[in-house]
Amino acid sequence: MSPIAEHDSKATLLELGARVRAWRARRGMTRKQLAADSHLSERFLADVESGKGNVSINSLEAAARALNITILELLHDSPRPALARVHDLLGRLDDAQLEQAHSLLAASFGLGDTHGREQRVALIGLRGAGKTTLGAELAKQRGVPFVELDRQIEREGGTSMNEILLLHGQAGYRRYERRALMRIAEEHADGVVMTTGGSIVSERETFDLLQSRFYCVWLKASPEEHMSRVVAQGDMRPFHGSRGEDETAGYGAMGEAMEDIRRILASREALYARADAVVDTAARSVKQSLKDLERAVPGALATQEKTR
Repeated sequence: MSPIAEHDSKATLLELGARVRAWRARRGMTRKQLAADSHLSERFLADVESGKGNVSINSLEAAARALNITILELLHDSPRPALARVHDLLGRLDDAQLEQAHSLLAASFGLGDTHGREQRVALIGLRGAGKTTLGAELAKQRGVPFVELDRQIEREGGTSMNEILLLHGQAGYRRYERRALMRIAEEHADGVVMTTGGSIVSERETFDLLQSRFYCVWLKASPEEHMSRVVAQGDMRPFHGSRGEDETAGYGAMGEAMEDIRRILASREALYARADAVVDTAARSVKQSLKDLERAVPGALATQEKTR
């Protein structure tokens, strides 16, 4: 196990132990009572609460049952009474209402870090939409740095994307991704143009973080154009390989690849549509799409005056 993974594992055990201890205190139970009700040894529970126990799912379930909670409640942050009422209310809303509730809460209580957000542009969309080409040109037009989130994630992890996944899995990759997003926002408070991986919208916590700190633009294209562009670039990566990115089992069977692209786009369309703006690059030249993108982002008029 790598030092980073070992550190993360210890931190997880300590956090889990603290939650067991907090729930036991909330229930007014001694460790002896919890041991009797859960049929786990008192010594084992002491180790768990101190972050030293080698905990199995079965033992966690036993402890949760004895505490009269579900294992999910034990693993999630324990809700405060008011938060529990809000959670109950939100559970009755459909997806569209949840999005509206999220926006209202963020606007009403200043939950989003919106300072300078409109100067930090993030391009989202499936590979082949033109994110890198248009992003680099937009950054040049605006006079700000151009960064690729993938490269910044590698910087955070100190190794390649594939190695990060092999060493730390999807959870580790997403941690590095969120760290990179936070750092980019802090380092480029005055403006930046950033490209992101196509699957970032599928991670709710990460996408919320992205939207709170960056002005997001969905670069949209047809499945056929996604395919033709990546093939023309000689990019023969499949469309659902590493990091759940967007890919299929390769381009040996073009029909299958096209079906996968259509399926991925259909499954993510509602997520991509949450972007602040949409630029459709279908049947558009790079020059035409760049003009569309310039008009779509904040400060477009100022940028155009600057470049005249």
